Amino acid sequence: MDRAAIVHQNFLRRLAADDLPAGAQADPAIAPAKLVELFRSQVLSRQLDRTSRVMQSQGKGFYTIGSSGHEGMAAVAEALRPTDMAFLHYRDAAFQIQRAAQVPGQTPVWDMLLSFRTAKDDPISGGRHKVLGSRVLNIPPQTSTIASHLPKAVGAAYSLGLARRCAPEHACLPADSIVMCSFGDASSNHSTAQGAINTACWTSYQSVPLPLLFVCEDNGIGISVPTPRGWVAANYSNRPGLKYFTCDGLDMAETLQVSQAAADYVRRTRKPAFLHIATVRLYGHAGSDVEMTYRDKTAIEASEANDPLLHSVRILRDAGVRTPAQSLEIYHELEETCTRVAGEVMQLDGLRTAADVMASIIPPARVYTPSNGPAPDARAAVFGNDIKQMAEPQPMNRLIGWALADLMLEYPEIIVAGEDVGRKGGVYGVTQKLQNRFGPDRVIDTLLDEQSILGLALGMAHNGFVPIPEIQFLAYLHNAEDQLRGEAATLSFFSNGQYTNPMVLRIAGLGYQKGFGGHFHNDNSLAVLRDIPGIIIACPSNGADAAMMLRESVRLAREEQRVVVFIEPIALYPMRDLHSARDGAWMHSYPAPDRRIPLGEIEVTGDGTDLAIVSYANGYYLSTQSANALKEKGIHARVIDMRWLAPLPEDALLEATKNCKNILIVDECRRTGSQSEALMALFHEAGRGRVARVTAEDSFIATGPAYAATLPSADSITAAATALVAS
Repeated sequence: MDRAAIVHQNFLRRLAADDLPAGAQADPAIAPAKLVELFRSQVLSRQLDRTSRVMQSQGKGFYTIGSSGHEGMAAVAEALRPTDMAFLHYRDAAFQIQRAAQVPGQTPVWDMLLSFRTAKDDPISGGRHKVLGSRVLNIPPQTSTIASHLPKAVGAAYSLGLARRCAPEHACLPADSIVMCSFGDASSNHSTAQGAINTACWTSYQSVPLPLLFVCEDNGIGISVPTPRGWVAANYSNRPGLKYFTCDGLDMAETLQVSQAAADYVRRTRKPAFLHIATVRLYGHAGSDVEMTYRDKTAIEASEANDPLLHSVRILRDAGVRTPAQSLEIYHELEETCTRVAGEVMQLDGLRTAADVMASIIPPARVYTPSNGPAPDARAAVFGNDIKQMAEPQPMNRLIGWALADLMLEYPEIIVAGEDVGRKGGVYGVTQKLQNRFGPDRVIDTLLDEQSILGLALGMAHNGFVPIPEIQFLAYLHNAEDQLRGEAATLSFFSNGQYTNPMVLRIAGLGYQKGFGGHFHNDNSLAVLRDIPGIIIACPSNGADAAMMLRESVRLAREEQRVVVFIEPIALYPMRDLHSARDGAWMHSYPAPDRRIPLGEIEVTGDGTDLAIVSYANGYYLSTQSANALKEKGIHARVIDMRWLAPLPEDALLEATKNCKNILIVDECRRTGSQSEALMALFHEAGRGRVARVTAEDSFIATGPAYAATLPSADSITAAATALVAS
């Protein structure tokens, strides 16, 4: 049966009979006009749900998750300011509608129906998704169903205190604002939510400002799995550093008062709070969900009998503000409005072409005040004796550290964050001295949680910072990859370029570490990154390139608002020699601060035409060794360092190999899912017939003497090159 129709008929019948559920009277201190305003927002949310179902039935609307039963969130919106950034649960249409009432000139009916239609004119996603969100209302769009937006809410809240101490040029949140994030009772069990809330508690426990309001909308069920009664309260009411508030979300007056108290606490103390709101779920989980298949009819009818709109009508009646008949007039008025606007919206077009859909993957650039580079006096004060050593050849890890310092000198909005990056200076010493030079506000030692590290960066980027987070080892990224895939990479796409989260994510990775760590510390797979639309992957092979590519990566993040993943080959951090012991041929002096390597620029060493070896990172190092051995065999090769793995520098690679008889791809990643697959396709489609590849085996990496047994070696590269040329 159509439960939406049943809920609608129940509402009409019970208002006609003045049969309303019992409950407390509203506090007389709440203005009658405010109660009516909240009720209108609640009714509009309900009517939009009903209208979306009609649109779907006519093939003019698409899969939606409704907000019916969660209309109490209108009162939460009223308790906050429009300048308080809100990361919303997908059932929070009432919140967005009430916030629109706080900002002059808003048209929530039109805007939200455009989203339901996925029309090109949708003001938030440009027709890419049915999603809540508004730039004007300070609501970044959310598509998360697993609370993956909570870590970045923590980051955004942290940025408010940080911006008071070191304000970025493009800070957009007022100093006295707070951040709000909402989610369901089922999502509160997800590791992402648990990690974010733990991070908030960990931060608050140390008296670090974190003005964040968590709002858990507890309707007692996650799709079909009931939440144990009392579970949310037992889980969250006694967390250290987290103040707990609770209210009945069916009662808009109580919800308003408790929400105001929670918001006031967060704003005054700059500490996080947890607002637990009891709600009901009407119509089932989503548009295609048939609740009767897994839930007792008596339980469904009990929820429907507790329809929050019935409670709101009773509150208005008991306060002498509106009779049930007058409340029904509002209900019909907004029903007619939604029907009329939907008729117009359903005539509008959606996106049609791939180019239209993809137009917002790459965000628009941001204008900054021009920089003249780090001042000489400031550099002298920060680097001290290191300046004298910059002209001398140095290993990669040291040059990256100096590049970070120069960038932080030049751009005060840059923040470095990660496990052990501060006092310890990183596991491999890359960030040594940075915290001493710039202080703990700009070089942040985080707790051990990769989701929270990336969330911190995402949230800070929402407030004008340019974060450079660090994931300590590539294998640890898998704990948090959805923060890149589901949050960072999608934000510009689903906001039509209105919201961005620029960052340069540094990750120590790849293989060839001797006798240390096995597959957790030697991880030779980048497949999880390669298929994320819009992300840039940089992978230097030597220290000078690393410094210059890092500068370009920061430019891409800062000016072009891009998400850049900067892979640093661990085995090459300390590398000094190339062909023989103590030849020092793999070390470089520090490039001047104004030098960088543009995105897509490759490196070609040698001019041989017998063979082109295409590689990167450790593979480029080994291929350079192999080129010497091949020369002794009479094979003249050129060795190409790709440098940039995504987007693939296709034109540059085709140009650099066009007069070569043979092409050998050397890829230290696994044969399946590696860059070599895309390179083979590139050269094949370009008509290059003589192409082969050397890759790692489809295996994890062992610890001990066999640490490199599954990886390419200089000898295996030489053998493959010789066989290719001879064939």
